[in-house]
Amino acid sequence: MMVVDDQLMVRAGIAAIVGAEEGLEVVGEAADGQAALDLAAQVRPDVVLMDIRMPGMDGLTATALLTAAAPATKVLVLTTFHQDRYVYEALKAGASGFVLKDVLPADLLAAIRVVADGEAMLSPAVTRRLIDAFASGGLAGPAEPGERLAGLTPRERQVLASIASGRSNAEIGEALGITTGTVKVHVNALLAKLGVRDRVQATIAAYDLGLVRPNP
Repeated sequence: MMVVDDQLMVRAGIAAIVGAEEGLEVVGEAADGQAALDLAAQVRPDVVLMDIRMPGMDGLTATALLTAAAPATKVLVLTTFHQDRYVYEALKAGASGFVLKDVLPADLLAAIRVVADGEAMLSPAVTRRLIDAFASGGLAGPAEPGERLAGLTPRERQVLASIASGRSNAEIGEALGITTGTVKVHVNALLAKLGVRDRVQATIAAYDLGLVRPNP
C-alpha cells in the first residue's frame, strides 16, 4: 500500500503500523496529490491511504485522477468528522471508502484489508452523518434519468436497496431467501448496469436516483 499525507509524523506512524503487520507492505509515501500520482505510476500499489487536505494538489483531485488512470488501485480516504462535505466528494471521485484519522490501529489494518479485497469500507458513524446530509439536501446532486433504474430487474433493485441500507451479502441473502452466491451475482450485475465500481458508489447511486430515502 501507499500512504499519502502532508504530515511526516502521520505518514511515519501509519507506515510503522502497516509495516509491522504480516501480509501488508508500504511501498511508498507521498506528501501531496501530484507526488502521489507520480509515485503510484511507478510502484502500482493495491491500496492508497489518501489524506484530503494537502498543499498543492489535494486528495480529492488526486483520488479522481488516480482511480481513472488505475482502476485496480483502491483509495481509502482519511477524514475527520468536521469534513463531511469532503467525504461525499471523495466517494464520487472513486474512493472505495474512508476511515477517521483517530481510528484504532487494528481497525485501520482491517479497513486496508477490506478495501484490498475489493469491498467498500464504510465507517458506520460517518455513514450516518452522510445519510443525514442527504436527508437535508446538503449533498445530493441532480437526479439522473430513470433509465438507469429501469435497466435493473426487480430483484436487483431489492439488492441495491439492501446495499444502501448497509446490509452485508449474507444479511441480504437471509432477508431475500437466496444464497450468498446468488447475492454476489446480483451485486455484480447491478454494479455493471449502473456503471459504478463498488458498493459505496452503488449506495450513492441508490440515493441519487431516489430508490431509497433516508429516514427522517
